[in-house]
Amino acid sequence: MLETLVALLGASVIALPVTRLLGLGSILGYLIAGVAIGPAGFGLVRQSGQITAVSELGVVMLLFLIGLELRPHRLWILRGTILELGLGQLVPTAAAIALLAHLAGIAWHDSIVLGAGLALSSTAIVLPMLADRKLLSTTAGRDSFAVLLFQDIMFIPLVALVPLLGHGVPLLPHHLPNAAEIPWQPVVRGLIAVAVILVGGTLAVPHLFRLVGRLRSPEVFTATALLLVAGTAALAQWAGLSTSLGAFMAGVMLSDSEYRHAIQTDIEPFEGLLLGFFFISVGLSADLGLVLRQPGAIFAGLILLVLVKIAITFAAGWLKRRNLTSALRFASALPEGSEFSFVLFAAATQAGVMAKPTADMATLIIALSMIITPILFAGSERLLIPRLQPKRETRPADRIEPADIPVIICGFGRMGQIVGRVLSVQRIAYTALDSDAKRIEAVRRFGPKIYFGDPTRLELLRAAGAARAKILIIALDDREAILTLTAMAQREFPHLTIIARAHDRNHAHRLMDLGVREIVRETFFSALRMSELALNGLGIGEAMARRTVALFRTHDEELLRETHAYADDERRLIQTTEQAATELADLLEADREKQASTG
Repeated sequence: MLETLVALLGASVIALPVTRLLGLGSILGYLIAGVAIGPAGFGLVRQSGQITAVSELGVVMLLFLIGLELRPHRLWILRGTILELGLGQLVPTAAAIALLAHLAGIAWHDSIVLGAGLALSSTAIVLPMLADRKLLSTTAGRDSFAVLLFQDIMFIPLVALVPLLGHGVPLLPHHLPNAAEIPWQPVVRGLIAVAVILVGGTLAVPHLFRLVGRLRSPEVFTATALLLVAGTAALAQWAGLSTSLGAFMAGVMLSDSEYRHAIQTDIEPFEGLLLGFFFISVGLSADLGLVLRQPGAIFAGLILLVLVKIAITFAAGWLKRRNLTSALRFASALPEGSEFSFVLFAAATQAGVMAKPTADMATLIIALSMIITPILFAGSERLLIPRLQPKRETRPADRIEPADIPVIICGFGRMGQIVGRVLSVQRIAYTALDSDAKRIEAVRRFGPKIYFGDPTRLELLRAAGAARAKILIIALDDREAILTLTAMAQREFPHLTIIARAHDRNHAHRLMDLGVREIVRETFFSALRMSELALNGLGIGEAMARRTVALFRTHDEELLRETHAYADDERRLIQTTEQAATELADLLEADREKQASTG
């Protein structure tokens, strides 16, 4: 076992850096490592069963962590996008793949399991791939996240159905089963296990973690978290359900707990390593001889999988009224198989629902799809997406004449231009920077001096006189660029007073994390003015309307500062916001009574 462990870790250390440098992700590195040390490679590990039992704990922990992230009220808020795009992508894809598999001569049972498994996409590949290109905040990024979230949720019932199928419940029965034909014993055991997990996770487990938390012992806390994951998985296994289902349910039950972040921090290191072992075991068991024995079937299956998923995903995005660029980017991110597909096919094979040769071929196709998806996506970003987007003028940054100017405005769009006009009427000089060539040409016709260049580049900011300026106004359109520029300016020019544009409350909290004190929410003051006009239109006097808006502004800015300390705790954030709304209503009522008595 020690030699096996050395082979596993050694192959991972060699393969992972290579695939990450190539931008192909860590999962591919683990798969390659498994192939390299397995029977098809150097033969260092002959029996994949030596690590399979341990590595499956990685999948269990991954499902537990996904459950921790899927807070019920958050899912309810996003239900529209998740259901529309998730169902619109998953169901047609599964149906199309199942039909094609059956037409190729595969039995219906196998075809339906194939369709369900191959319709899933890899969260572990897609999200890092989008994050590396800063695309998670785009429409395509949000759509991809919604679909992956829906698939993660649907994976649980898919796996849970497999043991029932193994007990003889047909997928497409010719007649409705009567009471005697239903396997009541596993059904009852499953219901008992689900009830125990739901009740225990809601009532008992939070109190257990509070008790353990008072001990202030990190070792005991970590052991308790691991015991929770392993215990719920074992309970689900006893009931004949998927171990992943038990862990997932336990995670959901704790998703609103105050110990969620601490549990997540303790579990993640174990999950990463054990999940890596799982993918290595997949590589070990991959039958590469199939490529030599049936190359036509393998590559035909791979091409059909990629084409079907791209076509249906693109259609789902297009029907959602996405533009061509967003729909294409959305489709090109999701054509690969999923890490959960391996788990589903393994469970189906073990339950006797799916033939092993079919599972082996599907596993190899998934591994190949994981290899080519990052390449296809990179090719799309480099060759197709630029042709679909409006061309921007590319030119070097303008040369800025050195001068002692007190204000630098980064981003000269709607907000930046208004700030510039106010400074101009006070005869205060400023240097404006923007990376939109068309905007610069349009603005220059009206007189202001503005320079072309990327404000997030240190050399441009230095050339603009940041070392001598007093105030840096950050009014960029891109929220991530605002954070990047803020962090760089804080580090390189600590003497500057930074006034930053915030897109929303969450963005404002992130700016607060960087130490920015002067934050302007982009629609806040215009919304206050609209509110004041609305009150006037309803017959409320101008003085009372101004006073109401002023009280609201003061109260909301205090609430923004107060909630910064627990901005990531959504439950506490909602409670504080509701309490603050009640307090504000009481405050306004008291103010109205005071004004009436003095008037």
